[in-house]
Amino acid sequence: MAYDERAIVIAGLSHVSRCSPYGAGSVERTSRIIFLVACAAVILPLLLQALPAHAQTDEIQVYDASIAATGAVNLTLHDNYTPSGSKTPAFPGGIATDGSLNGAAEWAYGVANWFEAGLYLPLYSITRNNGVVYNGMKLRALFVTPDADRRKFFCGVNFEFSLNTAHWDERTYTSEIRPIVGAHLGRFDFIFNPIVDSSWNGFSKLQFVPATRVALAISEKYKIALEEYDEFGPVSHFLPAAKQSHQLFGVLDINTKWIGIEAGIGAALTNASDHWVLKLILSKDL
Repeated sequence: MAYDERAIVIAGLSHVSRCSPYGAGSVERTSRIIFLVACAAVILPLLLQALPAHAQTDEIQVYDASIAATGAVNLTLHDNYTPSGSKTPAFPGGIATDGSLNGAAEWAYGVANWFEAGLYLPLYSITRNNGVVYNGMKLRALFVTPDADRRKFFCGVNFEFSLNTAHWDERTYTSEIRPIVGAHLGRFDFIFNPIVDSSWNGFSKLQFVPATRVALAISEKYKIALEEYDEFGPVSHFLPAAKQSHQLFGVLDINTKWIGIEAGIGAALTNASDHWVLKLILSKDL
């Protein structure tokens, strides 16, 4: 499958521009920043060649375009535990998912009402064989429509750059591009993140790993949701269905004035998926 890198980058910038509630002048003032981030997260990796790699998950979350208030700092703790998963690492020297707890501390800063900068540090795992291990760090740049919580329709795009340890990923440097599209319709939320992961080995080997969420607000404090996390394989040729990973999570959100809580349990939809996964996300403005 042939790709035009310039056309895809331009299309991505155009997508952000259409989502912006500001005029063309504002888009022009911010386009340089977005372009530089896009180059760092997308174009540079695609110039290098490497073998494809598959990493475990430190963050199980669907992005809804919410960001920290301008000038505010937020800390989110991600933890997910796999009581029943693969006993074989995805690559030699890697971590087997079965019985492992993976997590991350995510630090976020609201730069503007449309831009949030983030740092994941540390990324860590607790495993049966290796004990507590350090997995690396990630940098994040998230661009969204302002006040997404109060909009009927919203969108955004998130760029991540990862520095990985050898037991976490075969590649030292990897990237994620996460578009965000969604709608708040009455008490329901519909959100889709058509994520692609890059191991810095070309457009044809980008991995398509989308995430989807449908949520129902029970009250101002509680939401229940269904989330699906999928791994289809390379965008140029999806893996056979039997080798794809698909997991369905039941999720409960609890929003208090002190802390935000998101807890869920995920079940495998295919034999290639981890059978059971538990997730817990705690979030607080500092």
